[in-house]
Amino acid sequence: MSVFGTMDISATGMTAQQTRVDVISQNIANVNSTRDADGNIYRRKTVVFQEKDFTAFSDVLGGATGNIGKGVKVAKIVTDDESEVRMVYDPSHPDANEEGYVTYPNVNTVTEMTNLIDATRSYEANLTAFNASKAMIQKALELGK
Repeated sequence: MSVFGTMDISATGMTAQQTRVDVISQNIANVNSTRDADGNIYRRKTVVFQEKDFTAFSDVLGGATGNIGKGVKVAKIVTDDESEVRMVYDPSHPDANEEGYVTYPNVNTVTEMTNLIDATRSYEANLTAFNASKAMIQKALELGK
């Protein structure tokens, strides 16, 4: 692994968690929306991570010798179509159906806030690792003086 390899890995983690925070924020912002720009019901979104691909032969060789991993990347953002949407009785709402029920997204604020705290903590852990690597590099440069 190169001198800056640990910093690269931490940076990919921070970027991935930032994307996760953005998606969670979008979910929370749409918790009470009855339809999106296309007129459909908003569905909760989640982020799927995966390990970054090896590209160079030296990376594959490094993986074979025990230095596995080059960080994380966002594989895709998926829509949760399996969980049920919320039906709330409000016959005065303009989006109410014939029975007077309004369909709200399948977003649970408590779940989203828990995921937001988790993403924030993961971002902070990556930032701490990044700063520790930076401090070690600075100390190594001071030894050369």
